[in-house]
Amino acid sequence: MTEIQSRGSQVFDLKSLREAKKAKSPDGPVCTYTTFDSEADTANPEHPFLILRQPSGEKLRHHVTGNFMNPSRRTGFEYKTGAGPEYTDILRVDRRFEQMIRWLGENQVPVRLSGCQMADGFGIYKVHAVNYSGKVAAGTDGFLQMTIGRILAGRFQEESDPEEEEEEQEEQVKLTDISSMTDFLACAGAVLPSNIRRWAQRNLSLIRTNTISQDERRHAQRALSMMLNIQWKGAWFESIDPKRAREILDEELYGLEKVKQRIIETIIQINRTHTLPAYGLLLAGPAGVGKSQIAYAVARILKLPWASLDMSAITDPEALTGSPRVYANAKPGLIMEAFSRAGSDNVVFIINELDKADQGDSGANPADALLTLLDNLGYTDNYIECMIPTGGVYPIATANDKSRISAPLMSRFAVIDIPDYTPEEKKVIFSRFSLPKILKRMGMKAEECIIPDEAVDVVIEKFARMPGCRDLEQAAEHLAANALYQIETGDLAGVTFTPEMVRQILG
Repeated sequence: MTEIQSRGSQVFDLKSLREAKKAKSPDGPVCTYTTFDSEADTANPEHPFLILRQPSGEKLRHHVTGNFMNPSRRTGFEYKTGAGPEYTDILRVDRRFEQMIRWLGENQVPVRLSGCQMADGFGIYKVHAVNYSGKVAAGTDGFLQMTIGRILAGRFQEESDPEEEEEEQEEQVKLTDISSMTDFLACAGAVLPSNIRRWAQRNLSLIRTNTISQDERRHAQRALSMMLNIQWKGAWFESIDPKRAREILDEELYGLEKVKQRIIETIIQINRTHTLPAYGLLLAGPAGVGKSQIAYAVARILKLPWASLDMSAITDPEALTGSPRVYANAKPGLIMEAFSRAGSDNVVFIINELDKADQGDSGANPADALLTLLDNLGYTDNYIECMIPTGGVYPIATANDKSRISAPLMSRFAVIDIPDYTPEEKKVIFSRFSLPKILKRMGMKAEECIIPDEAVDVVIEKFARMPGCRDLEQAAEHLAANALYQIETGDLAGVTFTPEMVRQILG
């Protein structure tokens, strides 16, 4: 049990104290309780979640009915006796239940507490919502018991710094209602691209008119909210540091020196033009060689947010381009949703598995819908009905088989072929990266799972024909799990694998 902070002889919970400072009670705010940590998954006389002060007069009985006082004014419990209402202070609270007790007090929910006498007060281990006649209020009590069950099954999650919370809330402010969007256009409309500003004003006028249906109004408001919540920054980009770019690529991938050099050479032109390269990147190679890691690394190098699109699950071009608002169930396309998630028009757009986009029933290839996005001339979503500037979009596509990509799409990319790793590179990757990563994930120490070079050679030999490094990571996990099993069951300090052991375990 951990108390939060003490001042003099009294202990204050900082969060409750901040609430108390806002109170307007004529007697001044009073914080009477401390909080404690508990991982008990049941509440009983041995594990109460709330301790009340024993009154100086008549002791509290097993069942006591009343109301929690609003903790922002005073932290206590008012209960009924034969002589009238009485009041007692809260002494200690399980931190997991602090918000629930505050909610009960703020909403003045009548409750019946069940507890027992303890050395330091009256311990509460049951609480039921009742009506004013003292009978259980079925609806409210059902919610309360469900909440208590969830609280007991969970653990208290530490809050972040209040100042950081405020900054995060400011960043997460979204323009969704008509008044906030109107005010934003009035205050900051001048920083929007001119076509988007005119489009926003037209949609705002449309929303206010009485001549359209409710569905049309809903669609117009959703489209307007999506567009205004995107940060429109223009197409000027700061220079990159080639040395730092190389460090970032080295952090993500081992080897592939020519690939890394080619990537830096492709994007370094931003240092002179302060605009993105005319062509995006198409990373082609077998599965597991690190194509996605390269894409995320480029986003870090350019200091841009990224949005991803998985083409393997798309068979209809309309899923990318959106549906017209004339339909009641209309919605924006996945490309527009990606812009919205990124919150910026300057974004690295990662198109995963471009070669997996197959034709649907209409015979159209959804990948061809990407052409306008890749041309840097502007992209129009059928739902939004406004051209979105794409000069700040840097596309990076990944593919296993280039032959399945149409020629028009291929012409929009600088193609970089990513070869498979050599056996020597795979050996280094297994020892320096895959195995330490697995051991850290499993909470094991390096000396608990030792795989010498000759044993690593067996792993590499077994997966020599498998492209990429995913099989190596799975092998590392298999061996580490075997080591952990031997340690736990055989009371060992660690396991050193021999080549014969590796062959037997991996099959």
